[in-house]
Amino acid sequence: MAYDSDYLVDRRRLKRRLTFWRTLAVVAVLAAVLAAFGRFYGFGGFGPVAGDFVARIDVEGVITHDEQRLETIRDLAADDSVRAVILHINSPGGTVVGGETLYRAVLDLGEKKPVIVVMESIATSAAYMTAIAADRIYAREGTLTGSIGVIMQATEVTKLLEMIGVSMRAFKSGPLKAEPSPFEPITPDVAAATQRLIDEMYVMFRDMVLARRNMTLADADRFADGRVFTGRQALRAGLVDGIGGEVEALSWLQREKGLPEDIRVRRVRNHREVGDLFGKLDSLARKTILSERLTLDGLVSVWHPDLR
Repeated sequence: MAYDSDYLVDRRRLKRRLTFWRTLAVVAVLAAVLAAFGRFYGFGGFGPVAGDFVARIDVEGVITHDEQRLETIRDLAADDSVRAVILHINSPGGTVVGGETLYRAVLDLGEKKPVIVVMESIATSAAYMTAIAADRIYAREGTLTGSIGVIMQATEVTKLLEMIGVSMRAFKSGPLKAEPSPFEPITPDVAAATQRLIDEMYVMFRDMVLARRNMTLADADRFADGRVFTGRQALRAGLVDGIGGEVEALSWLQREKGLPEDIRVRRVRNHREVGDLFGKLDSLARKTILSERLTLDGLVSVWHPDLR
């Protein structure tokens, strides 16, 4: 059946109206989302804030070098309205360099204002390295922490290659280049050189703990074997200062640093993290598709149970 001209005109008008209202609805939703982020987290910084506040930063997942987080910490140090910072940590650790750079950033922040760490379910290895930079550390009784040490894992598949009839040769400038390698047996020289590397990084980590926790070298026996502690065990070992969470951290700040009882706590996100929706989707996709362990290479200070 042929449509008359009036019907076609009405259809076109209806489509235009539907497109307009759909577009308006999408814009309204996006505006509401952006307004919510702007209200609670701010844009290009910490947003308009009336009065002083305590900033809360979350450190979660595997710790690697994160320039956005470091930039946020530097801005917190320079912001006079930030009276103190509470660092919530829930991480098994990460790369040695990731923990070291975050540790030094928190140290620099602590020269400008008080920094308190609140440990959640887990704060081990590089996460504990970060925590000791704070003025005070709180853990839950069931928190897993400690694991003060460094690990480097290597797999050798030479016998497997022999079984399937595959051979591999490497031409290199020196016997320790690219060692340990999965395609070559681990010789005594390779094992010794690798262990010296691990020992050097461990001594760096150990000395950080001794200096920040006011311990002597003899006290290192408490954690020298790299064991994991519960929050209660860590308190007895002198690795944390108290059992509790944000409430206890605020009470300490009010009692020891003179912060007012009605001061607000605001969660602060990394720069560009707030508005970068595509970045959030990319990060979610990476965490969903790829194991976080695949993002690590070389020396790591990370705790995980043996999977057998």
